[in-house]
Amino acid sequence: MSVERVATVESPRGEVVLLRRADGTLELRVNGVFVMDTAHTESERLLARTALESLPASGTEESRHGARVLVGGLGLGYTLHEVLADPFVREVTVAELEPAVIDWYRSGLVPELADDRSDERIHLCASDVTAVLAERTSGSLELILLDVDNGPGYLVHDANETVYEQDFLANCHSGLAAGGVVAIWSAAHSEELETTMREVFDTVRRHPIPVTLGSLRTEYHLYLGTR
Repeated sequence: MSVERVATVESPRGEVVLLRRADGTLELRVNGVFVMDTAHTESERLLARTALESLPASGTEESRHGARVLVGGLGLGYTLHEVLADPFVREVTVAELEPAVIDWYRSGLVPELADDRSDERIHLCASDVTAVLAERTSGSLELILLDVDNGPGYLVHDANETVYEQDFLANCHSGLAAGGVVAIWSAAHSEELETTMREVFDTVRRHPIPVTLGSLRTEYHLYLGTR
């Protein structure tokens, strides 16, 4: 299958590449490692939907109106898209470490998400999610959605290990309002992550997501912790 290099940038963390396959599918790779594509987006969408539905008394205007959301990792924009689809969300701050990824998003390279760029609820930050969270006041978020890497067992960037550790998860807990939820995407089941989250959050649950990648059947996982 022929592949076109749509855009390439060298960052302090290595080569970031946006590819277009012969069938039109866009694919994001970092240092040669597959990150995501536009063909399999259900787990990114579920990250947002499942977390929103996990808020207390979900589905009612009283519980979700004015929700403030922090998204760690922009990717191609599908998690953000799903958050914006909820009319009760007041604001969405997205922390994306690679400025080029933000530039590609703003240029509208994913046509089905292009209209999202004009949504005034979005705040895009070219920064590490740990730094963005540190600037928030305690209890100022209803949702924190983390999709900054492939999960603790298969990191694209070793520095992202801190996102899955107790200190940062404790900061997430502090940043949440009562009843708030943090949701973490992982490409594989991680007992260690689940155990660490149980040391921080009042309730924790794992949500497996069956996926088919070509002829390969596997599972992604969402971990949700509630304050």
